[in-house]
Amino acid sequence: MENVTIIGTGCAGLTAAIYTARANLNPLVLTGTMPGGLLTTTSIVENFPGFPEGIDGFELMQNLQKQAERFGAKIQFGTVDACDLSGETPQLKVDGKPLDTRTLIIATGAGHRHLGLENEAKLENKGVTYCATCDGALPMFRDKPLVVVGGGDSACEEATYLTRFASKVYLVHRRDELRASKIMADRAIGHEKIEMVWDSVVSDIHGVEEDAVTGVQLENLKTGASTRLDCAGVFVAIGHVPNTQLFKGQLAMDEAGYILPEKGSRTSAKGVFVAGDCADQVYRQAITAAGMGCMAAIDAERYLGELAS
Repeated sequence: MENVTIIGTGCAGLTAAIYTARANLNPLVLTGTMPGGLLTTTSIVENFPGFPEGIDGFELMQNLQKQAERFGAKIQFGTVDACDLSGETPQLKVDGKPLDTRTLIIATGAGHRHLGLENEAKLENKGVTYCATCDGALPMFRDKPLVVVGGGDSACEEATYLTRFASKVYLVHRRDELRASKIMADRAIGHEKIEMVWDSVVSDIHGVEEDAVTGVQLENLKTGASTRLDCAGVFVAIGHVPNTQLFKGQLAMDEAGYILPEKGSRTSAKGVFVAGDCADQVYRQAITAAGMGCMAAIDAERYLGELAS
């Protein structure tokens, strides 16, 4: 039986692995279908402390994995097919094989909600992005027109943030009023650099031939009119989908599927802890995920100490 099993190798999972490994708990870390998490899709990370010149997202995750392995963490490429969290200890099935563990740290992250366009996938990291805080300051976006898609607090926050770098920001929303809180909506609508594009959706993204975003095709949902809008980047802010489907019905979650922690990182199941974006719909930053991974590791270590006493 494993002492600690961690699902996920993003910032939360690997930080938890570093801490539990240094505590001589020999954690087993399961990579899932996306080793390294979403950060591996970011070309450069400029807001993670300790890297004044920035660092490639893939390189950062490799460094974290090496650090965890240095202290004895076991990295296993595998996917959890099923789990039973109702007993005294968590029970998993990994690629069809049973795995028992005294504690489980869930760090499965969350995925960005996509527009679902063919060219969106082709131009990801080439002008299509899902995090203004992560990518907005990149040279490719500076002093150029940018498009933000969405109508909630996140979209307004992203649009407002991008005004620091862009020549102009177009906020595209499918309705004629924002879903965001009044203060966030007023801030976006009232900003001199932000232009609202109401009742519209992005029906296509241009720039595949150039290998970089050159514009978007807009469709007005009321008139049916289709127009092209030139831009250097598309920031999609239509929400996140937590990777928690496996645990539905077994752990306390909110309506959106985010796991609800209790007393730090503990969940509603015995010996199960949570960290990172699968429990965080507010900050969703690499550094906050790492901090939550640290919390979960310390909580798991203390829980194991309680069992032994």
